[in-house]
Amino acid sequence: MFDFLKSSAPAFQNLTPAKFAEGLRQPGGLLLDVRRPDEFAGGHLPGAVNIDVTGSNFAQRTAALDKTQPLYVYCRSGARSATAAKQLTAAGFANVSNLLGGVLDWPETLVR
Repeated sequence: MFDFLKSSAPAFQNLTPAKFAEGLRQPGGLLLDVRRPDEFAGGHLPGAVNIDVTGSNFAQRTAALDKTQPLYVYCRSGARSATAAKQLTAAGFANVSNLLGGVLDWPETLVR
C-alpha cells in the first residue's frame, strides 16, 4: 500500500572479509568472481567461478545459476561486485553477499 515508504537499501549484504569467509564455510554457497578472466587467472579465491560482470553474457550466464543458492560475489575492490550484486538481486537471487574491499582486503592467499 505504501510502496514509496520502502527502503531503497540494496537487497544484498555487504560483508567484511571476516564475515564473508564465515559465510563461505557454510555448505551450499557459490563463490562468484566477477572480474575479467585475465584478473581471475592472476589469482582468485579458492573454489571461485569466474563470470565477468562487464561481459556481454553476464545476465545469460548467471541466469543458469540456482536463484535459491547463497551467492558470494567479489571483485578487485568491491565496486564491480556491488554492481553485480545489484543485478543479481534484481534478477531474483534471494541471498547475495558482496565482499567489501574485494581481493585487495582479502587476508588469505589467492590461488591460480
